[in-house]
Amino acid sequence: MQNSAQAIIKYLPQNKNEAEVKSESNKKRPAASPFEDYCQIELGLSPKTTENYRRFILKFSNWLKENGLLALKPHQLTADHIYRYRTFLARQGSSLKSPAFAKATAGKPASLKKTTQNYYLIALRNLLKFFAAKDIISLPADKIKLLRDKEDKQINFLKLEQVEQLLLSSDTSTLPGLRDRAILETLFSTGLRVAELTALDRDQLKIKPGVNFLEIAVKGKGGRIRTVYFSQRALEWLKKYLNSREDMDKALFVSYSRNSAENGDKRLSVRSIENIVKKYIKIAGLPVMMSPHSLRHSYATDLLANGVDLRLVQEFLGHRNIVTTQIYTHVTNKQLADVHRKFHGGNRMRK
Repeated sequence: MQNSAQAIIKYLPQNKNEAEVKSESNKKRPAASPFEDYCQIELGLSPKTTENYRRFILKFSNWLKENGLLALKPHQLTADHIYRYRTFLARQGSSLKSPAFAKATAGKPASLKKTTQNYYLIALRNLLKFFAAKDIISLPADKIKLLRDKEDKQINFLKLEQVEQLLLSSDTSTLPGLRDRAILETLFSTGLRVAELTALDRDQLKIKPGVNFLEIAVKGKGGRIRTVYFSQRALEWLKKYLNSREDMDKALFVSYSRNSAENGDKRLSVRSIENIVKKYIKIAGLPVMMSPHSLRHSYATDLLANGVDLRLVQEFLGHRNIVTTQIYTHVTNKQLADVHRKFHGGNRMRK
């Protein structure tokens, strides 16, 4: 291990108007920093995840500049610097997004939620791991403690009757409505993330006559491959939707808007799927805090409530760590307690 002759800022990404390089198409893009190269090459993170880390660590880079710490070297980084940065995230971490937002907040940046603060802290923790991997002396990564907040662990899910309300809310007499029904059924049947759903192609679903169950491989977060399963009812709606399509687009779910037809890109985006699901949440009269991800939560909760082992649910969801899956256990705890009270023999013994 050795002290670095370079300042921390030299290892970090810069704002887009700095350190730019020209691509072959003459469009400008930010040069990859050593930290980004570490994330993508040595950690094996996907380009999307690496871009997220770039965005999160960029806040630390800007904070160093704003606090006159441009010359700070890795071995000079102290616990006090970390404390000051955490204070910044807690009090002033979010930037103004629009004039309306500025007016609503009296021109003051809003504080970040604890879960969001953790994203920035995880990026900083990985920066310290990067220094360690390069034999550069700095603070150990375990000095970065993440925030805990029970409220951040709350998940919004739908009860089975609410899921049914949602699935039945689309008008399947129209092609867009038929597509939307297939989307809703697929989300609940598979537990797919919205980004995973939008990436599906038609040729991945080879639905043969008489088939009432299907499993396919999908690439999830971090490029991890997992198997997802389509129920009979999901396949029935997918077949109806696919049989009604007259286009040759390879995407499984396509847009029918005029803009997509003009642009030639018919694949539905993540934002489009989110808007579709929110539309039917409203039509079905369900709580407004529900989101497309609520169907994934509902899928996991339904499996646990029916006695599926937590490790299997982890596999279904594609979680790398079982700790991530454990956020669902509190949902079924009350149900387990009710079952214990009702059926445990000790309750019927004489006192």
